[in-house]
Amino acid sequence: MSGNRIARLVTGVLLGTVLGTILGVAELLFLAAAAPAALVPALRPAAARGLARLTALERARLSRWLGHEAARHDGGYGYLAARAALGALGGYVLASVLFLAVLLLAGGTWDLIWGDSEPVPLELPGVKLVTSGGALGVTAGLAVLAVLVLLVWAAVALDRRLAAHFLGPTGEELMRRRIAELTETRSGIVKAVDDERRRIERDLHDGVQQRGVALAMLLGRARHTLDGRPDTSAAVAELVAQAYGESRQLLDELRSVAWRIYPTALDELGLRAALAGVAERAGVPVTVHHNLTGRPASEIETALYFVAREAITNAVKHAGAHDILVVLTEDERTVSVAISDDGEGGADPSGGGLSGLARRVLALDGRFTVDSPPGGPTRIAATLPKAPPCG
Repeated sequence: MSGNRIARLVTGVLLGTVLGTILGVAELLFLAAAAPAALVPALRPAAARGLARLTALERARLSRWLGHEAARHDGGYGYLAARAALGALGGYVLASVLFLAVLLLAGGTWDLIWGDSEPVPLELPGVKLVTSGGALGVTAGLAVLAVLVLLVWAAVALDRRLAAHFLGPTGEELMRRRIAELTETRSGIVKAVDDERRRIERDLHDGVQQRGVALAMLLGRARHTLDGRPDTSAAVAELVAQAYGESRQLLDELRSVAWRIYPTALDELGLRAALAGVAERAGVPVTVHHNLTGRPASEIETALYFVAREAITNAVKHAGAHDILVVLTEDERTVSVAISDDGEGGADPSGGGLSGLARRVLALDGRFTVDSPPGGPTRIAATLPKAPPCG
């Protein structure tokens, strides 16, 4: 760090501290006047304007001299009260310590220059020293000055902490948090994709492949019987009927796997129709309240669908639910889906299915919650912005 930069930093801290003390006194006087003014309706607008102006001055001081760019504009009376106490009390303590340091330094220097300093014996464990009162005063003054520097930095740190608590973190801190969140969700999405691929592979291997093998064996037996014993048409007919049944089950398995990967009805007919299909396949009564005025963006609509479908599947498969309610709502900026069931509860948010949904929702700047106490009921909800995040 260059000398000019250090000088600017020290100057900024000192000026910011001095101005903070002045503002602290002004804020104490304002709060003393604003408390009775709040009881008079006609004076409340004036008190609100005073609050806004003092908060604006604090934000300007923090930005100009202490390097804190507050995210919010209004910290309320709570921030002003805390800041007034810190400014006034901290200023008094710093001024007192500064006065003591100057007094010791000036007195010690005077004694050293004019030679009026008297010898002062100092007895330490194993050491006996004799020094002058002037040297002792200068040493004590420098020590108090060092303590003053530490107190100034502590006051500045507390000032910034108050601003971060009441006015929000700095833009730099918000950017740091956003980068960390994006890094985490990016890795989470990669993991979610891999998990989904593994699940598709298991579905194909354990379901579709086994059905295909069974169908091939039945058809092979039918052909062998037909070639070796032409007069056994009844046996062949039975084998062919079994093969036909297996082929139908194979087609059902293929449709189910394709539906789990991505339902074509979602693109063609929208979220209402896609969820209606989920409700039909659920095997228990599923009520869907679709309160959206239009179709959300494609990524948002897909996320809402998968949240609802996974929640319904878990409720039927793991919780033994007998009744499921799906509610879709929206406001000016967000769309939400909430799925409630009367099952046994105890859903684990860290499980593969729910954690994958959470990563998908977080990647779209949404919120995902799971409330599932043992014994039920369970409520799973997701809130997402109407427009997906850029980048």
